[in-house]
Amino acid sequence: MPDHAQRRRATAWMRAIAVDEVDAARVAAGLRDSSGHFPLGPDIADGSCGPGSAALEPGWLYRRISGRDDRARPVSDEELAALGDPMAVAFFRVDRFPTTVQELLSELPAAAAASRKVYLVSEAGQISPVAIGERDMRFVITTAVEGNQVDLMVSTQAGGDPKEAFLQVAAWDSGARVFNFYSRFESSWVWAGNSWHALEPDSRGKGCFDSHINGSAVMKELRIPWINWQSERATIRLAEDDPLRQDQLFQQVVGAERLELTVRSLITRWTAARLAEVTANGVVDHPDRLLRHLFTSTTVNLSSTDRQSSNITADSAELTLPTGFWLNQDVLFDDLRLFTQAAPPRAQAAWYLAGLTRFGFRLEEKFSGFSQPGDTFFAFVVPEAAHEDNEVVRQMVRKGLISARFAACVLMVDFPNPVFSPARSHLMRYVPTTPTKAVELCDKVAQAILDAARTRNLAADSPEVRFAAHWQVPEDAWQSVFGQRVDAYLRKVAQQAQTASGFDDYVRLAESRRRQLRLMKLNEFELTLPVTNIPPGAPPLAMREDATVAELS
Repeated sequence: MPDHAQRRRATAWMRAIAVDEVDAARVAAGLRDSSGHFPLGPDIADGSCGPGSAALEPGWLYRRISGRDDRARPVSDEELAALGDPMAVAFFRVDRFPTTVQELLSELPAAAAASRKVYLVSEAGQISPVAIGERDMRFVITTAVEGNQVDLMVSTQAGGDPKEAFLQVAAWDSGARVFNFYSRFESSWVWAGNSWHALEPDSRGKGCFDSHINGSAVMKELRIPWINWQSERATIRLAEDDPLRQDQLFQQVVGAERLELTVRSLITRWTAARLAEVTANGVVDHPDRLLRHLFTSTTVNLSSTDRQSSNITADSAELTLPTGFWLNQDVLFDDLRLFTQAAPPRAQAAWYLAGLTRFGFRLEEKFSGFSQPGDTFFAFVVPEAAHEDNEVVRQMVRKGLISARFAACVLMVDFPNPVFSPARSHLMRYVPTTPTKAVELCDKVAQAILDAARTRNLAADSPEVRFAAHWQVPEDAWQSVFGQRVDAYLRKVAQQAQTASGFDDYVRLAESRRRQLRLMKLNEFELTLPVTNIPPGAPPLAMREDATVAELS
């Protein structure tokens, strides 16, 4: 497979890191490491299989957990016996090593075929095939091998020689209750670790865990209109003579609206298994690994309007901007039951079109030299709070590890910034890093923040003082009090978005958040996000509760 295709694919398991370039971008952007996500950096080990990987002998399963193993080595008999997922059971334990996706699928138990679903994704999928060369189309295939629930996810290149295409698998082990991650190298396979390795400091953010940062299934574009995926909202464009049309997998492609449901259920399954394990003896060994999902953005999802940017004209109806841009709607509204009567903020189509010109929006891929003026296929793509983070918060509340009130008090510290919030991240310093009784965790963290707010000479708008003020709201009133604040905020946003200057500020804020996403390893493809003329070194921005945008100090 060509080197560029190896670098641009569904996950960056083997991608080399341009450390100097990314470090320069980090310094220019002035971004903080406290945001909770894993940015690229010189401390991240090469995600390949290490020295000698090209000499892997065919017909073997190797182990190479990035950050933990210097190079690939054959799995031991004990390690193989401990792998209980469908790949290990149906293939590796019986010395079968499929070299193509077709071979893998055909050798699964017959019952698996009935549940198979095939999906198609490409960041260049809506760009004319004439305008761009390599379009990096990938299949994602799901199936239930051992029961009724999906336990195998396969990712591979769509089109080309299947023997040269990357082939990667996330397989659910129902006994160990983890995902195992595998990648095929020529005629051999490499086990890259399991869900728990994603959480360990030595392997976190490395290898396959640069994308699967929390050890679960990943679908960045999880919400309607499922940006970049073939779905009920968009069809990936193919030339009439594209040989992919004759591909059996392509002919089975269904809409990504189904994959959304599968990915959400897989994240729920792993999160439930994780919380059950870490609280089994009544003590949480690493409280910080759980609570970082509340205080920081360990990862993000992408959201947008449901309008195709090319169809928007000055006379078009107003654009409803993604709710996840303004706040964490899933937790605040669905889980914590804050109520608002405010309508979703809208912006005039004319302001949007003027912004495309004023800020020089374009799709650009430096590697191929491709450039096209305008926005992404669906307008106004922005990062939003990740379902992975929200699901951990949701289940912590249900299990009583933290109270709904505590979660609300933390989120309200900086609720207009649902992602990349330095204020919320600042409060991580009060989270224990040593074993803590589960029943004491919430009160211990709250008390540590309250003590700091009371005894230290902190500014009135410090995160500690803000949290303390929230904590004083009576137990039977916090939902209505916080709901009123959210309601007032959204009404102010709606007013600002109706003005040209207000909308331009929100364009700058969106680009500021995109810049932070670009420094995350989750950002694998240049065409995922638009490029603007806003300098890369522009100060990072944040939203205020009065709906104005300000530079982060």
